[in-house]
Amino acid sequence: MSQQNPMPLVTIAIPSFNQGRFLGDALKSIFEQNLPVEVFVADAGSTDNTLTVIKQWESRLAGWRSHSDHGQAAAINECIIKGTAPYVAWLNSDDLYLPGGLQALIAALERHAEWPAAYGKAWNVDATLKPTSKVWIQSFSAKRLAMRCIISQPATIIRRAAWEAVGGLDESLHLALDYDLWWRLYRQFGMLGYIEKEIALNRDHDQTKTKTQRKRHHQESISVVRKHYGSTPAKWWLMWPVSVWLRSWMIAQKP
Repeated sequence: MSQQNPMPLVTIAIPSFNQGRFLGDALKSIFEQNLPVEVFVADAGSTDNTLTVIKQWESRLAGWRSHSDHGQAAAINECIIKGTAPYVAWLNSDDLYLPGGLQALIAALERHAEWPAAYGKAWNVDATLKPTSKVWIQSFSAKRLAMRCIISQPATIIRRAAWEAVGGLDESLHLALDYDLWWRLYRQFGMLGYIEKEIALNRDHDQTKTKTQRKRHHQESISVVRKHYGSTPAKWWLMWPVSVWLRSWMIAQKP
């Protein structure tokens, strides 16, 4: 390709459903990374303004579609398969990259050929992008990963070769799909790499699946830990049920 159209470095999948109010922010954050990217939007047949937003960005997208599908994991796998870049990622339509985030992750993977993926720091923000808390992220170890998901999905990039070797996302999962992927990458390739750099914003609002389906998320996560770690740390039985109940109660109290 010419210098005006360099080969893409990153294939980015954006699964979306009725997130039109956020989708433009997500796309803007990608194209402001100043990297050659190929972006595929897989919309599940939204009925809000999503198609209007997609049309506004269509000239910069590598592809998009809008129809019912088999869930988030299947949509992401579909997009990644269509791409050609050596690195892959997905960004949920309500999340954003911070300036320089993708460059930092790519640079880390180029320095560490042994890492199948790299991840950094992230912030939780509300619907208006006001920071609310830091995402709990730690440097990698299997023991830490067994205690909780220590990796923030939007702050992560993966080698395509590693993604393809483990078969992408498990399409039978609907909430702990990223948690399962980190385990499978680790078991086949070894530790994922952590860098001390703020990479992304995780938009935390009342319509997210992790808030509306807390019990199912907890059950899927326990299943993933048991499958890959061989046992379930006591914390999952003691602390998480309390957290699930408390957050569900807090949501129910809102007018």
